[in-house]
Amino acid sequence: MADERVPPRALHPLPADGALGACGRPGGAEASSTADTPAPAPPSPARAFWAAFRENRGAVAGLAVVAFIVLLALLADVVAPHSPIEQFRDAVKAPPVWDGGTWKYVLGTDSLGRDLLSRLVYGARVSLFIGVAVMSVSFAVGVLLGLACASSGNVVDVVVTRVMDLIMAVPSLVLAILVVAVLGPSLANTIVAVTIVYLPRYVRLVRASALAELHKEYVTAARVAGVGRLRLMFRTVLPNCLAPLIVQAALGVSDAILEAAALGFLGLGAQPPTAEWGTMLADSREFIRSNPWMVTLPGLAILVTVVSINLAGDGLRDALDPKMRRS
Repeated sequence: MADERVPPRALHPLPADGALGACGRPGGAEASSTADTPAPAPPSPARAFWAAFRENRGAVAGLAVVAFIVLLALLADVVAPHSPIEQFRDAVKAPPVWDGGTWKYVLGTDSLGRDLLSRLVYGARVSLFIGVAVMSVSFAVGVLLGLACASSGNVVDVVVTRVMDLIMAVPSLVLAILVVAVLGPSLANTIVAVTIVYLPRYVRLVRASALAELHKEYVTAARVAGVGRLRLMFRTVLPNCLAPLIVQAALGVSDAILEAAALGFLGLGAQPPTAEWGTMLADSREFIRSNPWMVTLPGLAILVTVVSINLAGDGLRDALDPKMRRS
């Protein structure tokens, strides 16, 4: 039988130093350099929030309009061409510039000769002040009462909850009228009345969120570590309840502006000569046929402001709630 030998395999030259990877495979240098490349840093919370918020174009537009109105209110002394209470007797019920009026009174004047543009700008300051004041007081008191309901036992919970249910059982405008009728019509009493009307929303929201958080493991761990009740509620539980509260606060500003305008229209809100949009509507309602711009302009101011705040609030809700974010 012939001697059959298997020819030896050809020897391949070894790759240069560093060309073998950890498993003896070529390309180790490239693999190691790829492994050493740091991963991109995650975006900051502010960037992540803005990225989620700007997905809603309506919210961005609403935020821009709200920012413009706030800027007008802050710079009312500079932007307004006239004083909101100054009367021009030679220009009573002057038409706006597009209806044959003059550029001295761009949006015309009211029945007492007061410049409508100036009163609208100053009215933005009053209306926004009412909305922010009502939201701030309702937020603070609602947080205190809601946390008290969640942590102080059944007696406090039942008493506060039943009082809030009683407030919510009365229609909001009727309750606000009742409070103002007892306290007297004024700007301060309007804020008090609207705050009472919208307080139950914050109390119930904080109570429900806090009760849900109290059953979670991190709260149990804090209790085992000996954290006191006040510190537990305000430092541990409350920060995890803020997302829905912030959304409610943003939407509550528009509700307060609308409620205050309704009281002003009924003569129970800010009193003349204060430039407030609801009061301006009440003063000009008798001229709705002869001088329609006197009614239309304050109504449009209320409409644009409320819709813009609601759009921005919807975007805020989508950005803060992961379940609402778009894929």
